[in-house]
Amino acid sequence: MRFKQVSALALETLRKYDSATICNVIELFGIRPSTAGYMSGAIRAVYPDLAPVVGYATTATFRSAYPSSDESVYLRVPEHIKRMEELPEPRIVVVQDLDDPPAAATLGEVMCRLYRRFGCCGFVTSGAARDILQVRPLNFAVFASSILVSHGHCRFEEIHVPVHIHGLTVRPGDLLHADVNGVLSIPNEKAEEVAAACEDYLAIEKIVIDYLERPDATPEGYRRAEEEAAEQIQRLSAKVRRQAGGDESTTPQG
Repeated sequence: MRFKQVSALALETLRKYDSATICNVIELFGIRPSTAGYMSGAIRAVYPDLAPVVGYATTATFRSAYPSSDESVYLRVPEHIKRMEELPEPRIVVVQDLDDPPAAATLGEVMCRLYRRFGCCGFVTSGAARDILQVRPLNFAVFASSILVSHGHCRFEEIHVPVHIHGLTVRPGDLLHADVNGVLSIPNEKAEEVAAACEDYLAIEKIVIDYLERPDATPEGYRRAEEEAAEQIQRLSAKVRRQAGGDESTTPQG
């Protein structure tokens, strides 16, 4: 497996910011369309009040709609735990449910306790979750498409393969950021620069926010604040692209 490891400082910094801010900052680099790099709204935070999580994706595919011909289906879970050692902590479990629609829950209390014990900070699945009240005290981030009561005929099919979850392809080792706003990928090779630019981006946003809090705010004044912010975003975009060795030929919209 080949991937670029990110510094502990950058990971700590990224956890301080919400996923919408991270998404905005990635746009500064012009490395992907602004409609790419994140999962659709079909994937929701089960515990929306939890803080953002950041980690390396450890992936698997899953089925539960019908019995397997293999009597040892649960052996693939310990295998996945072992394969996770290929990646540094923190990790985020990312499981694609191959049944559509999901037939049963991908995860519950035992799975969440298991993955938390072995270095994971969250679990993302295109399938369903259960044991919602039991998992809540664990402060373990869970993102799923639905909630279902049974585990069905659950089993992992493949481990550490690319998975496709509602608009986002996730490969083992991809860096993910997730919170109440959604789940997105941060290009590993740009993660240090993304982390460093977040505070500058929020300072630019504050130009407009502070103006709108003024008692004498007017539509014309708002327009000028937006223009000032847009100019600063363009300058910040040019700066981060120079630092990252990127193309400055296009700039994001403010």
